[in-house]
Amino acid sequence: MDQDALATLQAPLKASYRDDPDAALVTLRASGRLGEGVSCSLDTGRALAEAGLHPAAGGDGSQLCSGDMLLEALVACAGVTMRAVATSMGLDLRGGSVRAEGDLDFRGTLAVSKDAPVGFREIRLSFDVDTDATDDQLAALAKLTERYCVVWQSLRRPPDGSVSVTRAS
Repeated sequence: MDQDALATLQAPLKASYRDDPDAALVTLRASGRLGEGVSCSLDTGRALAEAGLHPAAGGDGSQLCSGDMLLEALVACAGVTMRAVATSMGLDLRGGSVRAEGDLDFRGTLAVSKDAPVGFREIRLSFDVDTDATDDQLAALAKLTERYCVVWQSLRRPPDGSVSVTRAS
């Protein structure tokens, strides 16, 4: 997709959202089924995925770790966002890679230490791109990718949330 095709594709959406801000509000959903042992199966829309405990929390490594899945979602979102931003900027990205790494202290998750956080302590996102873009263009690309990546922004500025438990009917 080139710059003009992306602009043409997004123009009516942008106009609609300017005229009716409520039209831009979308609720995304995911669901799963509690599985055998310590597992949860979810339908990704493309395949069935089974998540379980990470080996550092007692898992055997045969199931997906939700922490890995979070980083994979970040890589996917950041990669798509970078491609869209580069296209909008008219930059030619011939290829490249995206990598996310996150540090966890499993003492928090396993309730070994109340001082250890539950969740990632730090997440690092990096890109290696094949392009002739200038350093200034790459800096702008990084800044805009960071700004518009939904998963990154959700991690950096967590949304309000709630948890509820009800009896199955």
